[in-house]
Amino acid sequence: MSNKYDIIVIGAGLVGLSSAYQLKKIYPDKRILVLEKENHVAAHQSGHNSGVIHSGIYYKPGSLKALNCISGYNSIVEFSERHDIPYEICGKLIVATDVSEISRLHDIHTRGVGNGLQGITIVEKDRIKDFEPHVSGELALWVPQTGIIDFPAVAEKLADLFQNEQGGDLILGAKVVSIQNKDSHSVIETSVGHFEASYVVCCAGLQSDRIANFVDEANDLRIIPFKGSYYKLKAEKEYLVKNLIYPVPDPKFPFLGVHFTRMMRGGVEAGPNAVLSLSREGYKNWSFDLRDVLETFGWPGFWKIAAKYGQTGIGEIYRTLSKSAFTSALQKLIPEIAEDDLVEGGAGIRAQACSRKGQLVDDFDIKKIGHTIHIRNAPSPAATSCLSIGATVASEIQKLGF
Repeated sequence: MSNKYDIIVIGAGLVGLSSAYQLKKIYPDKRILVLEKENHVAAHQSGHNSGVIHSGIYYKPGSLKALNCISGYNSIVEFSERHDIPYEICGKLIVATDVSEISRLHDIHTRGVGNGLQGITIVEKDRIKDFEPHVSGELALWVPQTGIIDFPAVAEKLADLFQNEQGGDLILGAKVVSIQNKDSHSVIETSVGHFEASYVVCCAGLQSDRIANFVDEANDLRIIPFKGSYYKLKAEKEYLVKNLIYPVPDPKFPFLGVHFTRMMRGGVEAGPNAVLSLSREGYKNWSFDLRDVLETFGWPGFWKIAAKYGQTGIGEIYRTLSKSAFTSALQKLIPEIAEDDLVEGGAGIRAQACSRKGQLVDDFDIKKIGHTIHIRNAPSPAATSCLSIGATVASEIQKLGF
């Protein structure tokens, strides 16, 4: 196999595979390769997320998140229909559990309308139980577009189509150790040899800043990993949740808060919390990676984030260490939930880009550097948006005159 390609995509998560798939649709005769350092696709964020098809209701109208989420929603549904991937558009309920949250709930409704969502409905207190019989709240918002899906199955299908229908190449176990931009191409050194390409698309998720650093010494973003751990409801308690139940997000913290999610493969997850992870790819409770810790603590922006969100972060840590505290947070939505109803679930790690000035990047971030395009920030709803992001990447390659 020749090591020279027209386009190389780094990362076989949903965004990387979607980018390769969309590029191959536009350039069927070009040689396109996907490099993945793990031994299977969707090894990290794509395989450890909540499995939710997001509607785009939270995001600022006109932002990349809003545009790609809504476009991606339609694309992922159509893709799943065409390829028999399990999914269900079941809707979700966003619940104001306190009167102080009602104005923020109305703000979310306004954003949803601004993003073109139809059928979203304000649910008065006395009608909440018509949607979720065991939920308690002051006011709620019904979002019919939200769904659940088997995202690892999406990734596996994308990889299959890219290789076996489109004729693309995928190499697993190929860790990128350097990239050099030459006058007319890029050279990528990996753990399994070197490769050359006219253009490189970097979709490295939790490692995206390190990949960008190979070609951009002035890269002003650092990935700060946040771990989200889940509990699961015991099987005999799954009746408490019909579909998806979310709180109104806390404006003092850039995450959605603990919620209930019915899963496509069965069961109901409760969570996640959101705490600083001491390992970018460590999913166990006490995973630790010295390099990851040193890079996080050595980044000036991290300490500004810690000062801004420290008090809320301490609460998240407490909930992580105390099952009773975690249960108390869930009881705001479903008072019947008891500590004994919860069993330990899985965990995911969010790749959150942080600027040197201490800003957590909220929107998707795509940057062109020489012959390379870098997805530097693609947290939720990147899984929902993956096919749309891939189309955006393909459009950027076209703009480069390829």
